[in-house]
Amino acid sequence: GKPVHTLVFRSLKRTHDMFVSDHAKSIALDDESHKLKMGVKLKADYGAVLHLPILREGKDRASHLSGSMEGHQNYAQPGEDESDPEYLITGTHAYPSGPGVALTTDTKMHRNPSDTGVHSMALVLPPSQARQDASRTAASIADIHRHAGGAERSHPPSSAVSLLEGGGTRNSALMRRAPTMPKPQWHPPWKLFRVISGHLGWVRSIAVEPGNQWFVTGSADRTIKIWDLASGKLKLSLTGHISTVRGVAVSSRSPYLFSCGEDKQVKCWDLEYNKVIRHYHGHLSAVYDLDLHPTIDVLVTCSRDATARVWDIRTKANVHTLTGHTNTVATVRCQAAEPQIITGSHDSTIRLWDLIAGKTRATLTNHKKSVRTLVLHPRQYTFASGSADNIKQWMFPDGNFIQNLSGHNAIINTLAVNSDGVLVSGADNGTIHMWDWRTGYNFQRIHAAVQPGSLDSESGIFACMFDHSESRLITAEADKTIKVYKEDDTATEESHPVNWKPEILKRKRF
Repeated sequence: GKPVHTLVFRSLKRTHDMFVSDHAKSIALDDESHKLKMGVKLKADYGAVLHLPILREGKDRASHLSGSMEGHQNYAQPGEDESDPEYLITGTHAYPSGPGVALTTDTKMHRNPSDTGVHSMALVLPPSQARQDASRTAASIADIHRHAGGAERSHPPSSAVSLLEGGGTRNSALMRRAPTMPKPQWHPPWKLFRVISGHLGWVRSIAVEPGNQWFVTGSADRTIKIWDLASGKLKLSLTGHISTVRGVAVSSRSPYLFSCGEDKQVKCWDLEYNKVIRHYHGHLSAVYDLDLHPTIDVLVTCSRDATARVWDIRTKANVHTLTGHTNTVATVRCQAAEPQIITGSHDSTIRLWDLIAGKTRATLTNHKKSVRTLVLHPRQYTFASGSADNIKQWMFPDGNFIQNLSGHNAIINTLAVNSDGVLVSGADNGTIHMWDWRTGYNFQRIHAAVQPGSLDSESGIFACMFDHSESRLITAEADKTIKVYKEDDTATEESHPVNWKPEILKRKRF
């Protein structure tokens, strides 16, 4: 055979050959072919607009562009001398000037504006940054007096002046002021109206039936209880779960009640017979929340197994398993519009889901702590999420951030909002905060006393919900009670004024 060192060298050579060409590196650009490619691309993709003048955002950009567009005609601009490269007023579009105008040789013409037209247009345009910088002077005495005491503005006072010199048509309403919080809408305060006891464990969940006659609670005593909304009297107890009942929901489409619990079970109860008629099997751990889709017969549950599952109510089929969260999924909400499912998790993210594909549409990572609760606004296309760091409001469909509601410094277990714009947050330490949805102003704080015989540590709000008339707020608490709050009818704006100062906003944006 071959001597060992020959074999070693061969192996080395092979290895060297293998690594000598770095496949990850892109091939060096060949100028000639690049020019050719750009020429073809320009003709093919931009042929229709090549006759239009080049918009100049800066000399270097324009010259680079015209370099790659050699051979294509290029109009010079009337009224555009080299001294003022700021404005570029292009002519009419090379198509009919409006709907219903026939295409003739005359209307197809590309016309450039006259000198006077360009100048009058340039006067109306707001000045560019370059011109503002050039005309910037120190603030006058009057300016200093006018802004005394205000926080440092991000724009120097002279920016208001330079706005005016752009043609004198601007009015003072365009001066940039620091953002101030708008005056919040006045809401009457809420007061404790009734305390309902009967459960033998923490009350973990609430649902109000669509007819607003009764409501349901699920508890750590493993029972589901149905209560009369008007009187607060117990109507019925349902047993069947073998651990804490963490979620309940009443269908508006059928006489069914759905429940889920820490025993991994999801049950469908027929309220005509008060019996379980269906089980939905599949979760690998405690099921923490559930919600019904408003327009199709679908149930969504979420669990400590870090998934949410979509079930066909009738066939009990697990239509989708929504995976992606890396920790317990604590809350889930459904709506008819996209995204149809929203989940919040202990991994501190919120996910918006595409129900058809069973995939994530967007992941919102702004929260720093577990997201335990979500609430959808009944009228707007917005929602809020609650976490120990703060409450955040978001826009659908992409989850664009609106604002933070800070100040409820506790673990927020539950949120509720009514059409009047009252947002309620309930926390693990038993405090309830009332907010004005639009402005984020916190107009009331409640900390109800615990039921006699309870420890102070048993103060905690696990769930809260408005009834369908939105005149009652029902809370589920750790002292084993259900508390009902209502608006104080006697209160007026004079007796309970909004303690609000139009201060400069110091909102954290994230």
